Amino acid sequence: MAHVAVSVSWLGLTLGLLALGVTAFTTDSPAMTESAYRAMKVFGDWLVIPIASVSLVTGVVLSGGTRWGLARHRWVWVKFWLTLLTLCLSAFALRPEINSAVAAGAPDVSLVAAPVVSSSAYFFMTAISVLKPWGLTKRGRKHHAESRKLLDAAPRRRTT
Repeated sequence: MAHVAVSVSWLGLTLGLLALGVTAFTTDSPAMTESAYRAMKVFGDWLVIPIASVSLVTGVVLSGGTRWGLARHRWVWVKFWLTLLTLCLSAFALRPEINSAVAAGAPDVSLVAAPVVSSSAYFFMTAISVLKPWGLTKRGRKHHAESRKLLDAAPRRRTT
């Protein structure tokens, strides 16, 4: 439940950043552009990294405690790497770009593009969480085979 809640929060936060980025880019008012970028800075400074980090940590903990495992199914493995990538991009690209836009006070299309890309990634991760495509990884096939051997070797109880 914690993982779903924080991941949905991350998606909502990104959609909020998108709305602010579009507002800043399309308005004719320099004051509105500045206000939108300042609001984005608050989100970027106080919410993006903590929420992204909690999403990553709860996802890893969740995968370790379920039959899906972290590296047993391709969809989980893809989500892990996409989450790690988007977390790094948020920390090392998005936040500095927001800070630059606040300082410049001029419309910046990259602050529209970045939330579009990240929102698309989060929607994709949500979709594969529901659909669970692509099957087992090599490690997952090995684990599955070992589990089958243990089940086959276990003594059977007779039922009559």
